[in-house]
Amino acid sequence: MPVKKGKVYLVGAGPGDPGLITLKGAECLARADAVVYDHLVSKYILDHAPAPTDKIYAGKMGGSHCAEQDDINHLLIKLASSGKIVVRLKGGDPYLLGRGSEEAAMLKAAGIPFEVVPGITSAAAVPAYAGIPVTQRGLASSLTILTGHEDPTKRSSHIRWDMLAKSGSTLVILMGMQNLSRITALLLKHGMKPGTPAAVIRDGTLPTQFTITGTLKNIALKAGKAGMKAPAVIVIGRVVDMRKNLRWFDLFPLFGKRVLVTRAGRQAGSFERLLIERGAQPVRFSSIEIRPIAGKQDLDRGISGLNKYDWVVFTSVNGVDAFFRRMNDLNLDSRSLAGLKIGAIGPMTARSLSERGITADYIPGVYTGQGFIKGLSKSTTGGKRFLIPRADIADDEITAGLKKLGAQVDDIAVYHTTRPRRKLDNLKNLLLPGNLDVITFTSSSTVTNLLAGLGSARIGRISAKTACIGPKTAATARKAGLKVDILAGEQTVAGLIEAMEDYFRKEA
Repeated sequence: MPVKKGKVYLVGAGPGDPGLITLKGAECLARADAVVYDHLVSKYILDHAPAPTDKIYAGKMGGSHCAEQDDINHLLIKLASSGKIVVRLKGGDPYLLGRGSEEAAMLKAAGIPFEVVPGITSAAAVPAYAGIPVTQRGLASSLTILTGHEDPTKRSSHIRWDMLAKSGSTLVILMGMQNLSRITALLLKHGMKPGTPAAVIRDGTLPTQFTITGTLKNIALKAGKAGMKAPAVIVIGRVVDMRKNLRWFDLFPLFGKRVLVTRAGRQAGSFERLLIERGAQPVRFSSIEIRPIAGKQDLDRGISGLNKYDWVVFTSVNGVDAFFRRMNDLNLDSRSLAGLKIGAIGPMTARSLSERGITADYIPGVYTGQGFIKGLSKSTTGGKRFLIPRADIADDEITAGLKKLGAQVDDIAVYHTTRPRRKLDNLKNLLLPGNLDVITFTSSSTVTNLLAGLGSARIGRISAKTACIGPKTAATARKAGLKVDILAGEQTVAGLIEAMEDYFRKEA
């Protein structure tokens, strides 16, 4: 039986910020069997693809090619011919100076079905992130996008520099850093005014974004002195002056800050994406690892005997995940919780329950075991039976508090929290002065595990600010010898980020 041909989606990944992938692009990734991606594509965009998806790097950077174009073409044909749904993920927009049309023509000739999913081009997005609109009434009513990769001095140039110099259009030049001096010289030669505002924006839309401004006459010199390198976007025109009033991205309190994320797995990824949205540069060094409990007898007894309980209290997203994963293994679902009161410590835990069709009956105002107990009374808990599925290393604060109120409590470990097996060399280098701005801790175990093996001398030399999600985590950090600089008001990741922003806003 012949193999059914697959399909290729030529998808624009946008200019770098993972939030700028289009909805349709993300939907294509969600059903992909294979992804062939370019150099500037964010790893967070790749997270839209299912875990089993083949992810194949085909990047090109400054003349250094991981794969030649012909090799990429043949790879797309091979993958699609084997019946796979293939996403060819290209930086920016596939059809704007991206060779996407060449790949489409090749697929057409090979009889491979394809679709093009346009992306947000760096020609518009990067200037916008630098506070520069590419058009503006009264300043520039037209926009010209051109490649700077072509040598502007060669006789066969297809670019009419003489007309561009007199057009009054905003010029946005991509891939032009190597030729910046020659480009500006040619525009000056053909009559563009030396005082025309100009800008060079490196790493646009990323936390490492850096912008310099000047004039047509001096921008090449200033870019050279600043050490500007590709990837960079060049903007020439009167609109550049609007940056003075329209800057926003590089004014975020966390812009450019290197923030160590110590959380585990999926939760680390969601934390990192929130940091990127606020201009920060996350650095992952997970100090905890979540693993399933080997012996599940206690959990199974709890699940099979749910009708004996009055309450089930979930203290974390990990607890919810582990509990419902085991429910699924036992061919059970949320109907088994009918008639029970459900408690959730924190909005993220409540959201995780909601995704499974469960609405928490009680969420404390303060997201701790003590906060949970404070909102209860003997009249509501006395004689009631509570099941608490949570981590194996959890303290007894909530259990002891409920028992004091007269409740019967079964505290069941549903997952292990362990320290990952990894060398400390990278961590020691990260913690050297100047490498990090903030170290974040979201639980006491992240503190203990990160600092284990470092020694008090190294801990004392840590110069990065320490940010803790709550008072218990902060107490653990102080006990370990750290100075806690930032403490979240609301004990959530969002609250922790807000506290960091407040801290650096005051420091500015």
